Amino acid sequence: MAETHTVQSDDGTSTSKTNRSNAERPPRLRGFPLIGRTLSIARDPLEFLESAREYDDVVVYEAYGTEFALVSDPALVETILVSRADEFRKGEFETGFGELIAPSGIAFTEGERWRRQRNLLQSSFTPDRVRSAADGMVTEASALVDGWDDGETIVLRDALSAYTLRVLSRTLFDLPLEDDRTAIVRRATTALDEYASPRRLALESIVPSWLPTPAERKYENAMGDLEALVADLVETRRTKDAAGDDLLSLLARAEYPDGTRLTPTEIRDQLVTFLFAGHETTATTLTFACWLLADDSAVRSELERELEAVCGDRDPTIADLEDLEYTEAVVNEAMRLYPPITSIYREPCAETVLGNHLIPAGTTLQLPVYGIHRDDRWWSAPEAFRPERWLNGSNGGLTRDDRERPEYAYYPFGGGPRHCLGMRFAMVELQLALATLVSKIVLEQVTESLEPSLGVTLDPGSVEARVRKRENSR
Repeated sequence: MAETHTVQSDDGTSTSKTNRSNAERPPRLRGFPLIGRTLSIARDPLEFLESAREYDDVVVYEAYGTEFALVSDPALVETILVSRADEFRKGEFETGFGELIAPSGIAFTEGERWRRQRNLLQSSFTPDRVRSAADGMVTEASALVDGWDDGETIVLRDALSAYTLRVLSRTLFDLPLEDDRTAIVRRATTALDEYASPRRLALESIVPSWLPTPAERKYENAMGDLEALVADLVETRRTKDAAGDDLLSLLARAEYPDGTRLTPTEIRDQLVTFLFAGHETTATTLTFACWLLADDSAVRSELERELEAVCGDRDPTIADLEDLEYTEAVVNEAMRLYPPITSIYREPCAETVLGNHLIPAGTTLQLPVYGIHRDDRWWSAPEAFRPERWLNGSNGGLTRDDRERPEYAYYPFGGGPRHCLGMRFAMVELQLALATLVSKIVLEQVTESLEPSLGVTLDPGSVEARVRKRENSR
C-alpha cells in the first residue's frame, strides 16, 4: 500500500498526502499494437466494463488513441468525485466529446467558468421550482396514456421521449414544443447516438478518413436543425416576455456578479445541454422501468397495491412521494441495472495515487457506473430486478448490510460538486410518471429481450409493448 502521512497547512488544517515512492503502476490489459482494446470495446462495450474489473480495481488500457484507467472501487470513485474532487478535472477525452454537443454548456465547462454557470443555473432546480413542476408532469403523463388505444402496440422509447420533451418545454422553458419541434430534437438525439457509437469511433480511430461519413452528415444536418430551433426559442422568449422565472427567461436576462452576461454561444449551449440531458436520460430510465415491469407481474402487482393504498382513485401528487416507497425502489432498481450514463470520466490535474496505484497526469480515468452497479461484491444477484433491496428495513438479500455497502456502489447521477444539477427534478418526474402510467395501464412485452447499445446514453433500442387499459383507470 502507498503510505499516507498528515501535514499541517498554513491555515492550521490537516491534509492527507500520499507517498508516491511506495505506489505501483496499475496492471495493464493487453491489446493489439497501436489500437489497444479498441476493437473489443467496439464489439461489446458493456461486457468490457464488467469483465475488465475482474483483473483489478484499477486497470489501465489503451483505446481510441487514449490511455485509460478503469476505476472499479466505489471508495476510489468517492475519492475522485468527492473528497479529492479539486485534484481532478473533466479532461480532454470528455471535453473533446463535449465539442459534439455543447462545449460551452455546464456539462463540459471547467473551473471558474463552470462555477459561475452552476451558481446561475441552480436557481431553476430548487425544491420549490421542482414542486411547481410536479402537476405538469402528471398532466402530461395522463395525456400520454389518453392518446393510446387499448391493445395498441407502442415503441416505448419514442413515446416516452416525446413525453419528457413536453414536460421539459412546459416546466423549464414555458414554451410549447409542437410535434415538428419535438421531431427535430429526437432526430438530433438519434444522430448523435449513432455518431458517438463505440463502433463508429473505433473505425475512425483505426482508419481515419477525410471524407464525411453518412453518420457524420446526418449528425451535422440534425444539429444544424437543432441550433436553428434553439435560436428560435431564444428569440421567441426575448420578443414575447423575458420576465418569467423559467430557465429560458433566466438565460435571456441573466447577469453574472461582475455584470457580464451570457454570450449567445453560452445560451445556445445551455439550452442544447438541457434539451439533451433533460429529456433523454429520463426517457431512457422510464423505458427500461416499463419494460422490466411488463416482465414481472409480482413487482407490478406490488406497485399497484401501493398506488391504490396511497392514491386511491386520484392521480399521484408530489405530496404522495414520501409514501410511495416501492415506486421509488422500482426507479432506483431500474437505474441500477440500466444507468443511462454508463461511465463518468475524469483526468488527474497532476500525477497522483489512487489506492496503491500511481496514475500519471494525462490519464483518462473511467468510472464505470454500469460495471459497479452490477458488481456482486456489493449486490446479491446483481443481474436480477429486485426493487425490494431498496426498501427501508430490508437488506433485500444483499451479501452485507446496507450500511456496509459503499455509498458509491450506486451513483447514477454522479457525485460531488459536479453531481447532476437536475437530479431532484429527474427523480420527481420518474416517480410521478411511472405512478401515473401504472395506475392507468398495464404494459405487455412485445419485445421479449433487450439488447442495449451504447451511444451518448444507454440506448434500449426499439422496445415495443402492448397497452392494456385498466378497468379502474383514473
